[in-house]
Amino acid sequence: MAKKIPMRQCIGCGEMKSKKEMMRILRTPEGEILLDTTGKKNGRGAYLCRERDCLLKARKNKGVERSFKMSVPGEVYEKLEKEFDALHE
Repeated sequence: MAKKIPMRQCIGCGEMKSKKEMMRILRTPEGEILLDTTGKKNGRGAYLCRERDCLLKARKNKGVERSFKMSVPGEVYEKLEKEFDALHE
């Protein structure tokens, strides 16, 4: 039997993709929001395509707020964008 590929929905564009193709955003038990590059950290995760566009869309449509059921300050998005850019250099 073929191994099932875990699929996740992007909180930016809403597309379903395999977990490996996506980036995980994490809310830690302390309520901090960060990029989880390993995908193994403890906390509630939400997924984004590896495109800056999707991060901007998620900011616009409040995808992160919806996923974590909490309000997310602008600085958090700016920090995510910086981390995102650092990964894609």
